[in-house]
Amino acid sequence: METTNNLTTTKQASATLTLLALALSAFAIGMTEFISVGVMPLIMRQFEISLSTAGLTVSVYAAGIMLGAPILTALTGKLPRKALLLAVMITFILGNVLTAVAPVFAILLAGRVVAAFAHGLFMSVATVIAANVVAPTKRASAIATMFTGLTVATVTGVPLGTFIAQHASWRVAFIFIAVLGVVALIANLALVPNDLPRPLVGKRGGFIRLLRQPKIVAGLIITALGYGASFPIYTYMSAVLTRQGWGATASVIILLVYGLAVAIGNTLGGKLANRNPLQALATMFALVAGLMLIMAFGLGSHVFGLVLILIMGLFAFMNVPGLQLFTMQAAEETVPEDAQLASALNISAFNVGIVIGSFIGGRLLSTFGLLSTPIGGVLMAVAALIITLLMMRKH
Repeated sequence: METTNNLTTTKQASATLTLLALALSAFAIGMTEFISVGVMPLIMRQFEISLSTAGLTVSVYAAGIMLGAPILTALTGKLPRKALLLAVMITFILGNVLTAVAPVFAILLAGRVVAAFAHGLFMSVATVIAANVVAPTKRASAIATMFTGLTVATVTGVPLGTFIAQHASWRVAFIFIAVLGVVALIANLALVPNDLPRPLVGKRGGFIRLLRQPKIVAGLIITALGYGASFPIYTYMSAVLTRQGWGATASVIILLVYGLAVAIGNTLGGKLANRNPLQALATMFALVAGLMLIMAFGLGSHVFGLVLILIMGLFAFMNVPGLQLFTMQAAEETVPEDAQLASALNISAFNVGIVIGSFIGGRLLSTFGLLSTPIGGVLMAVAALIITLLMMRKH
């Protein structure tokens, strides 16, 4: 009995270290994903471009993840997991260095795409690892723990990067992210075990097999619409805060509090989705839709508008663990050999949502003004809610 307990304790400790390394890597990756929201005004001035053009730093990055995650996951399925993680982090570092030294905006975007490819592959592989190192009833929480790196990046990393950019330059901020990538690389080397199990490698045609499963396709659509619902506003967060009357220093503090709200929401979302992901997601989407509707009328207010933004932070990432778990479970039920590819497709779906949300926000901004962007969030959240309710009735 004592030997069994010791083995269990050892496995739990190993799983904790693995999740810690993955979360640390996700922290660096999350910081580079979202920092462009904070430094967008500086990039606008540097390259003399419009706000909507600067918004490409968000949407192009998301598109890079969207395309890179499933394609690179399919191409690297036979590689040892630890070696792949290390290669991913090296690519991530190089992408951020290229972004930092970019002489023109086009090269900056190229650097963003390189980092995005690394991001997409890392998240698809790390999600499966995280879900498989814990008990089945704790899978959503394990995914939430790994994603905590992303949420902590919004709590501390993005405000810190924005602060560095404002007091040094946006280039120094991206160099700082590259250094964080080096730290994460070392953590993966030291803490991730060498004998990670390789996923089942499906036969050719995995994409087609997955897309023939209605439950999986519905899950991908729900992910894109539900997760992307906050991005018509979030993409232009710095501009919104300026419009509300907050200065540069106050904006950094607000981003810090926003990130704290995101971290709380992500943790709660993982706990709520452990048992019944669909039911939890339906509640979350309903809350987001109602909030966005209120924001359509109150976003411009100095104080009330800020309160609404902070509440949005609480809801923005709450659905992530449930969305990822639902799609993985659907794949494991029908085509288990393609479960990792399904994870990659869902990572892509997250970023399809970012692209759609950013695009809708940009069009609303250009046509009706900055304060009209919540309307895009209402439409996306309601669509996600309707599909989720239909899935609940069927399954």
